[in-house]
Amino acid sequence: MKTILFVMNTMGRAGAERALIALMNALPREEYDISLLSLVNRGEMFQEVPEHVHILNRHPKARSVLSLGGQLALIGTTAKCFFYRLRGFALLGYLFRNLRLQMKDKIRLDKLLWRVISQGTPAPAQEYDLAVAYLEGASTYFVADAVRARKKVSFVHIDYQKAGYSASLDLDAYNQIDQVFSVSEEAGESFLKVYPQHREKLALFRNIIDVERIRELSHRDDIPADSPFLTSTATYKLLTVGRLNYQKGYDIAIPALGLLRNRGLDVDWFILGEGSLERELRAQIRDAGLEEHFFLLGSKQNPYPYIRKADLYIHATRFEGKSIAIEEAQVLGKAIIASDCTGNREQIIPGDSGILIPLSAENIADSIEALLGQPERIRAFEEASASKDLRHQEDLEAFLALF
Repeated sequence: MKTILFVMNTMGRAGAERALIALMNALPREEYDISLLSLVNRGEMFQEVPEHVHILNRHPKARSVLSLGGQLALIGTTAKCFFYRLRGFALLGYLFRNLRLQMKDKIRLDKLLWRVISQGTPAPAQEYDLAVAYLEGASTYFVADAVRARKKVSFVHIDYQKAGYSASLDLDAYNQIDQVFSVSEEAGESFLKVYPQHREKLALFRNIIDVERIRELSHRDDIPADSPFLTSTATYKLLTVGRLNYQKGYDIAIPALGLLRNRGLDVDWFILGEGSLERELRAQIRDAGLEEHFFLLGSKQNPYPYIRKADLYIHATRFEGKSIAIEEAQVLGKAIIASDCTGNREQIIPGDSGILIPLSAENIADSIEALLGQPERIRAFEEASASKDLRHQEDLEAFLALF
């Protein structure tokens, strides 16, 4: 039986984590002995790890990584890793150098501290046939430097440059990686702008989607009866799923809804997710007078009934690698409006299953207003979404060929 170790940064409720769960479920359990290690011992998705997978974390905490408790846990993990065998002190030059580089653009402390966490985490004693860093940053550094494996693989789920990664941050991690999988063609090209020398290592691996499970979960009665999503009397309900951070563009979505309401459209917008910008976004919603129409509902264990019941799915983000949320909306046959950015362009064929737009409040409002006025076009988009084959069996076969 072949042994596989998957390494994650956290097990929070996000797209990459959901894709990992689907991938582990797709691997034949009679052929592969699978282990999982999360460098931060926290995340709601621990509770969805398949029973046959060995979780190497001691007492994994299936709680949010984005709540106050989650942020404190991240700080505690970083501090503990910094003092582990005093390895953090050896990184002081690295930290100051990269902090100076970040100050020229935007400081991203999470990216800066991933190496502290990777180098401060004890390595498993076992040697594996395959070690998989399923995210950029800490998990890739850890697999490259600490894990013993016959073959090492890493995944790129994001627009590498726009997310704030660099060769200076990564040091020589990718020299130790045998294969790099990007979840979209454009995400791969962004990675190659940083690492042109690794072109031969790069291959496409689109996210594994558990189509049947998503459809089954979408029909469960998991929306609370007092949820604003059910009590809303709006004619149209818009939905977006994603963390409350800069990447997701909610600061642009809020004024877009204001434009729609000012034009007389009876529209409410619902957001499933949590994150560091919640306080700022709630203040923006209040200042715009949209408290009864723009709702931050928090993260949901089962987002699929919300997606199924929404009139339109909106994904107006600044950048992506490849959006799991878009694919899940397509599985559930939704018409989609998405921003014209990395990743989204590979998922939405304009005029087929949805619309791609330049990211601005006016463009979002104009597109939503136009589409809501064309119910026959919405039905055509819904049919096109539902007909897509998102299982990507050929990519799974390419992954298994690594053995």
